[in-house]
Amino acid sequence: VSVHEPLPCLHTQLGFCKSKCHENFKKKLNPCKVRWTKAFRKAAGKELTVDNSFEFEKCRNEPVKYQRELWNKTIDAMKRIEEIKQKRQKNKELQKVQDIKEVKQNIHLIRAPLAGKGKQLEEKMVQQLQQDVDMEDVS
Repeated sequence: VSVHEPLPCLHTQLGFCKSKCHENFKKKLNPCKVRWTKAFRKAAGKELTVDNSFEFEKCRNEPVKYQRELWNKTIDAMKRIEEIKQKRQKNKELQKVQDIKEVKQNIHLIRAPLAGKGKQLEEKMVQQLQQDVDMEDVS
């Protein structure tokens, strides 16, 4: 491509789902940093990313001859796959709850035991000074 030739149009190749997505693309926003995108949700670990059940959803370019038996098996498999996905998603949520519980129980490993002592010592010093001032006023 020479300097004077225009670049090929990208939006026809990309095919955005919404105008909102297209506008963000034009603004050069990183989808992994925009919180409502699928890319963010997958990068942040909010949704399943690597799962064998997604293998079934891939597009296949070979048309299959219609067979009633195959059709019925496919529909049954789709239901089963959806059940598996729901179960794995539920396990993911349970794991998150367990992680939060573990952090609460072992917070002393994360936060230093004396981290909040500075403010407490300050408050004690202020109280002692006030008591000393009160004692001087009385005498």
